[in-house]
Order: sequence, then C-alpha cells, then structure tokens
Amino acid sequence: MKFWQRAISATCVSMLLAGGSAYAQDDYPTKPVRIVVPFAAGGSTDVVARILAEKLAIELKQPFVVDNKAGAGGNIGADAVAKAPADGYTLLMGTTGVLAINSYLYKNMSYDAARDFTPVSYTSLITNILVVNQDQPFKSVGELLAAAKSKPGTLSFASSGAGSSTHLSGELFKVMSGANIMHVPYKGSSQALTDVVSGQVTMLFDNAPSSMGFIQGGKLRALAVTSSKRMPGLPDVPTVDEAGVKGYESLSWSGIVAPAATPKPVIAKLNAAIDRILKMDDVKKKLAGLGVEPVGGAPEVFARHIRTESEKWGKVVKAANITLN
Repeated sequence: MKFWQRAISATCVSMLLAGGSAYAQDDYPTKPVRIVVPFAAGGSTDVVARILAEKLAIELKQPFVVDNKAGAGGNIGADAVAKAPADGYTLLMGTTGVLAINSYLYKNMSYDAARDFTPVSYTSLITNILVVNQDQPFKSVGELLAAAKSKPGTLSFASSGAGSSTHLSGELFKVMSGANIMHVPYKGSSQALTDVVSGQVTMLFDNAPSSMGFIQGGKLRALAVTSSKRMPGLPDVPTVDEAGVKGYESLSWSGIVAPAATPKPVIAKLNAAIDRILKMDDVKKKLAGLGVEPVGGAPEVFARHIRTESEKWGKVVKAANITLN
C-alpha cells in the first residue's frame, strides 16, 4: 500500500512540474529579455536589433534590452550567448560573420555556431555599399581600381571587424578585381565609418543602414552597391557588377538565435512575434529607408540559410587564404 502511495505521489509531482514548466513557457516572457549585439552601437546590426527590441517589448509586454558586446569579429558577444542559460532570456542578433564565416577564419573558436545556437528568425537582408570620403578623387569604381593598381597597397578599406561581412565583401572585391588594397579592421561599423568620413581610411563596404545617413548628408560618396540589382533608395548608384567587376555580389544578413536547447514553445513564440513585426507597415517603411529588406519565416528556413551561407563563404575564405588568430 505504501509503495503505491509513493508511486502516485511521485507521479503527481512529475505532472505538476511538467505542467509548471509548460505554463512557464506559455507565460514567457515574465522578465526583461536581453538581445546581445556582438558589435558596437550605431552599426547596421545594432540599428535593426533596436527596431525589433522596441516592437518586441510591445508585442510580448516585457522590456527587450539591446546589449552591445563588441570584439573579435563578433565572437565575444556570440560566446556570451552560447554560454547563457537556454531559457529565452538571452538572445543573439547573429550575422553573416558570426554564424557563417568566423568558424573558417579563427583557429581557436570558443563556440560552435552550428552546435551552440538554435535559429529563431531570419530577420533581414542587407545590401552593402562601397563608400569613400567626399574629398577622395574617385568618382567611380573604375577610377578607384585604376588608382589601386597604379600604386598597389596604398589604398585601404575599413571593416566592422575581421571576418565580418564588410571584411569579406572587401576581400571578394580584391580577389575578383585583382586590386591590392590594405584591410583595416575596427570594432564595429560606427568606428569604421568615423575614420572613412575623416579620410583616415580610403573606403568601406558598409551595410546600408549605417551609411545611408552619411551618404544623404553629403559626407560619403557611394560608388556602388554589392547586390545584383540597384537599391531603390540609391537608383543612380550602379552595382559593383555594372561598375566593372563582373559577377560580384555580396549581401549581409542578420537574424535572431538563442542558446541551444531553448524550449521549442519559447522559440515558436519569439518567431511568431518577430514575423508579425516584420510585416508591420511602419517597420517595413523604416527598414526600406535604411536599405534593409525584411525576411522572416520559420526557424527551419533560417537554419537552411545559415548552412548554405557557411558553405559559400567558407570557399571564399579559403580562396583568399584568410586566417585569424
């Protein structure tokens, strides 16, 4: 009799615990959620993250706080999220570099993007823009390449960090054009932009959201866009392909991921909320003005995209023989 009493009691406790866990997930979030941006404030990844955070706070009725953790091409911030509790309260604004490129660049990685994260939402697709200071003499990609080839190694291109999409866009440009241009990495797009605007560095393949204001304000000159078609916001600016580097295309993207083993109901709730946000007219208008294309879709779609991009950029890294410690 005592055996059966203990068995029934244990079963009841298990059911209560399971029910409590399910309730907790259904009630998510019950406290502030942190979105880690692995780059400095002011860059395109940060801009998109803040737009999402503001809307998520309204949709899910809890604060979503952006936390910038820059360094090591995004690896510092990514590692912090990889090691965070898998409860949905620490998320990562992942990027092309962090999720698809860095594993090929760095010999000693402290996290495994495929193993340590679970995709939540493929949020946005971003065109990069080749920009130079207005005082630079180059009015076209052709003029820039002529200068680079006449004095190899004297021109420089900035990036938001070693291994970032802005870095790889430049490396792909060098490989396909045959130009010898020196790479100058920074800890985020805002710092890179500052030195290009001031003329300390020649050029930058910057994400559209962070450079559009400088272009519109007359501080930077856009020579080309890295997509296969022209940007609606810059209809007179040619693609790199049109400008003479045939076959060139390089796009940046970002998306939300969570630590591996985050409960599926939490992932589903976040995914649904982000999908609703990306379809909002005011959000679409704001993103379009920044040169950002909203994507959305199921977590599985984002997972497939990450795998495809990882294979693509892995080949570029190996072809350019790029390695970082």
